[in-house]
Amino acid sequence: MTIIIGIVGKPSSGKSTFLNAACLTNAKVSEIPFTTIDPNKGVAYVKIDCLCQKLNIEDNPQNSICIDGKRFIPINLLDVAGLVPDAHKGKGLGNRFLSDLSKTDALLHIVDISGSLDKMGKRTGEGSNDPYEDVVFLENEINLWFTEILKREDWEKFLKNFSREKGKFIDELYNRLSGVKINKKQIINALKKADLENLNPNSWSENDLKRFSSNLREISKPFIIIANKIDKEIAEQKYHELTQKIDAKIFPCSALAEYVLREYSKKEIIEYLQGSDHFKIVKKDLLNQKEEETLNNIQEKILDQYGSTGVQQIINYAVFKIIDQICIYPVSDVNNYTDNDGNILPDCFLIKKGTTLIEFVRDKIHTELADKFMFGIDAISKKRLGENYILQNNDVIKIVTSK
Repeated sequence: MTIIIGIVGKPSSGKSTFLNAACLTNAKVSEIPFTTIDPNKGVAYVKIDCLCQKLNIEDNPQNSICIDGKRFIPINLLDVAGLVPDAHKGKGLGNRFLSDLSKTDALLHIVDISGSLDKMGKRTGEGSNDPYEDVVFLENEINLWFTEILKREDWEKFLKNFSREKGKFIDELYNRLSGVKINKKQIINALKKADLENLNPNSWSENDLKRFSSNLREISKPFIIIANKIDKEIAEQKYHELTQKIDAKIFPCSALAEYVLREYSKKEIIEYLQGSDHFKIVKKDLLNQKEEETLNNIQEKILDQYGSTGVQQIINYAVFKIIDQICIYPVSDVNNYTDNDGNILPDCFLIKKGTTLIEFVRDKIHTELADKFMFGIDAISKKRLGENYILQNNDVIKIVTSK
């Protein structure tokens, strides 16, 4: 499975800046609503402690990057057009926005925590808008989008066909939602959560449909709320107010600060590893007074206060806590931890927690190898593993096949 995380929010909330900060892309940034029309794509990285440290070896990754013992594994980010009220009905760029989200696994909701944008994303005075309202309206729009997908065309006729065939009903719901990256297990869980698993589909009310749609969205495309622009004057107050209103983890963030740090790091003016709580100026002579003040403010007002800019922590949280991924290192040589070309710990794959060894071989390595699979070997313990072995985080695995 290719991991795709969507970046959503009102126009001008900082979505494209977050993408640029995470991926060092050059998506156009502006305070003019709907600057983003076509979705912007980028490659970001989750950051983990690389096994090279534990095994005391020097690795040379092929599908990822290792810097000072930190392994960076690529994922995909997608920044879509800003969302406005009634987007599910096509208002603004609603139809385009929502179709762009169909293949995502989770959604990063970028909220202008300074409260300086109206409902259409136009700039007003700081504190004039309540960020809580942004959270409520956007989740509602996405939930209603799910409802519209289900209701399209012949919904009532569709329900009547499955009054006594529960299994077929789930299959047909899956087919109806096939373009939205949803699996049958998620549908079943949403039905249970909505208390609809034993109710005759032909008896569903409009409220039943909306409740099911909301639960299915929550399960298949969960939100992570990001309090962006945390360095603004009123932002900290608004952030604490929001945490009192919402029973969910909210990340303080300054996407702009992360972007500035990474740009100066790219130019080798500072030393900075994304996600860190500090940086080091190494070429002070290349900075003017204003630039130096900007960097000092980032350190004092963001890194010292919050521990990071938030960008890397948000990506890691999305992948490991929300999408529930673990890291697996396949090798050919269990003694030297190499592939057939001698690369040490060459690849690190992200897979869903609970994945079996044979599923990993089929989905991540090659389907032909799965057909010839005999057993696996844990490269660290040297234990033999069967096809139904449930992979654990940081497993180093050799696959043995028949010839």
